[in-house]
Amino acid sequence: MTTTTALRFPWAGLIALAIASFLSISGEMLPTGLLPEMGDELRVSESSVGLLVSVFAFTVVLTSPILTHFTSRIPRHRLLVGLILVIAIGAAGTALAPSYATLVVARVVGGLAHGVFWAITGAYAAHLVPRDQVGKALAVSSSGGTLAFVLGVPLGTAVGQAVGWRLAFGLLAVLMVIGAVLVWRLLPDVGSGASDAATLRQEYSDAMTGATPIGPGALATGSIPIIRPGSRAGGRPPREEIDPSVLGVVMACIVTGFFMVGHYSLYTYVAPFLTRSSELPPDILSITLFAYGIAGAVGLLLVGLVLGRRPDLSIPVVMALVAVAVVGLLIFEGQPVPSFVVFVILGVTFGALPPLLQTRLLQVAPARIRDIASSFYTSSFNAGIGAGALLGGLVLSGVGLDALPRLYIVIAVVMLVVTVVSNIALVRLDRRRKTVRRAAREARRLAGPR
Repeated sequence: MTTTTALRFPWAGLIALAIASFLSISGEMLPTGLLPEMGDELRVSESSVGLLVSVFAFTVVLTSPILTHFTSRIPRHRLLVGLILVIAIGAAGTALAPSYATLVVARVVGGLAHGVFWAITGAYAAHLVPRDQVGKALAVSSSGGTLAFVLGVPLGTAVGQAVGWRLAFGLLAVLMVIGAVLVWRLLPDVGSGASDAATLRQEYSDAMTGATPIGPGALATGSIPIIRPGSRAGGRPPREEIDPSVLGVVMACIVTGFFMVGHYSLYTYVAPFLTRSSELPPDILSITLFAYGIAGAVGLLLVGLVLGRRPDLSIPVVMALVAVAVVGLLIFEGQPVPSFVVFVILGVTFGALPPLLQTRLLQVAPARIRDIASSFYTSSFNAGIGAGALLGGLVLSGVGLDALPRLYIVIAVVMLVVTVVSNIALVRLDRRRKTVRRAAREARRLAGPR
């Protein structure tokens, strides 16, 4: 059984998806490492360059749900390839932009495709594996996002500092075309939203009869079917047989969005923060970002091996550790070596958080609403990135760099409290629902057959 499962795990397709994710995130976040260079050539402030991250992110927020809906009947495989090519066009436009205004337009083009790409990527990966392997599949597919910080942003920063930021974005555009080819060749097709619904109905029948390889009561796509009063296991399932766990999805999106505000209010301006507040030499900035990315990969590995098994417990712990690491940046301000070490620790802790949050969301969201749930998760994530970059820019211009980590700490602590309280509330609601269902079953049993 273990060998069969291992052989069936879609490594090649998920790695291709990870490569595409790597390139997409690299394009989104590359300006954070090249703020001074881009600002000097375009003759705008560092805060204005930081707003390019906000433009990209807010484009995702405003367009992701509606574009995901309108593309729901396009085969997922074909759609992914097309989206990567559009992101490549946005990167090429960034490289060739003659002015700041044109650069903003190029970022909007990339953001339009990026939002839909991330809305369907998580659900796509989860659809390829059984429920007990969703965390593993997401760890593999989302590893590209972490590797973007490990290799993409640091190498892009090094290239931009050495030969110019335009060449860095041009090279990224070429690599995105190659990534589209890899996805086209290696990623299995799962069809469109309409075909997924038919597949789900068949999986429901298989699960109820025990035909599914992971046993009765669980769907191969990772959802638990709920039999409502009046339905029969052998008949056609009603539309409501799968609990959407709307509250859990909403809370996951809210926490994700606000936590990203805190993180990206600091990370968007990490280049000036590290070189001025932490007093790291500018010539080792790319090395520092590389170390941060390696640390993030370690965090992601921990999700795949340990933390992803119980995200409801792991998320609060990781949030607390993130807050402690940011406190360390404040304590060691002006001390390059300790600041470097603490920044790497922040990379480990924060690197584990996004895949944990996404794993949690996809665990509570039934398969039939995964695409739309993922689109709202993507919107909240990018709303946090955009709002964080915007808020960080305002704080940078008004109060100064030293206020950015303080803002991050406050937001992290508040979201930690919200997470703990919402987890407790969701557990109580679930117990109450199960109690009601048991009582209803008992009442029907006592009433006897009609």
